[in-house]
Amino acid sequence: MYVCLCNAVSDKAIRAAVRLHQPQTFQQLKRLVPVGTQCGKCVCVARRIMEDELQHIAPLENIA
Repeated sequence: MYVCLCNAVSDKAIRAAVRLHQPQTFQQLKRLVPVGTQCGKCVCVARRIMEDELQHIAPLENIA
């Protein structure tokens, strides 16, 4: 699903960037994928996706 229509960024692109780079702030995420740079309507959803993906990464790191 497209999260940012202005820049055609999907939830899959956000999740992939979070898994690969593990940004800790939304500003760090914005440097990886162009979300929240135009109209800003995507910011809340993109932030939720980032936080959700980070929560899924943490338990996996504890296993390894």
